[in-house]
Formats: sequence, structure tokens, C-alpha cells
Amino acid sequence: VQLQASGGGLVQAGGSLRLSCEVSGRTFSRDTIAWFRQAPGKERTFVAGMFRNYGSADYADAVKGRFTISRDNAKNTIYLQMNSLRPDDTAVYYCSTSSSVIRSNVASQHAYAYWGQGTLVTVSS
Repeated sequence: VQLQASGGGLVQAGGSLRLSCEVSGRTFSRDTIAWFRQAPGKERTFVAGMFRNYGSADYADAVKGRFTISRDNAKNTIYLQMNSLRPDDTAVYYCSTSSSVIRSNVASQHAYAYWGQGTLVTVSS
């Protein structure tokens, strides 16, 4: 199983980026999907998640209203649309997926079996 994340880069504050994560080696249409991020010198934290294929999503308070997680099961791809970016959004962003996540653990990184390699997002002020 491989998750290939892309779309990171350097953007000015207030700008937008869309991250993509292509999943290969498994059909993830029923998986729970999520994005986490790790800022320099800090622990990895939850950004957004979508429990199985039910459509509803959870977001960290810091990104609520600015970020949107989505999936395209036909393309086996996960997305994270990031708008109104701020310097404190600077981090390496990781995509993850798993079939065994329970509803109450969507925001727990320990619940996920498969991870992408990370893509760096840098937001300048």
C-alpha cells in the first residue's frame, strides 16, 4: 500500500493550496481518511478527517472554515483544500487512511494504518 502526497509549496498568507494524496495498493472507498500536520519542533496533530464514506467531516478548530477534506473514490485520491492560509499553517502535511478507525478515533493518529510521506507547506507573512 502506498500513499503519495503532493501539492505542497510556498504560498503567501491569505493564499490557497490544494493537497492531493493518491492511494495505491488497496481500495479505500470504505476507509476513514484524514490529514495530519507537523510543524517544525512540534508534534504531529490532526487537521481533518472523514469517517468512512459517510461524507461528514471533522476539523481541528484551527482550520475550521478554511480547510476542506474530500475524496474521489474513483481516482483513489484524497484532497485537502486549504484557503486563507496563515503562517502558523506552515508544516509537513501527512495523509492517512485505515479501514479500522472507529468514529470516536478519527482524530487519533494512532488509529491509522497507512501513511503518506508528507508534503511541505510553507506560508510566508
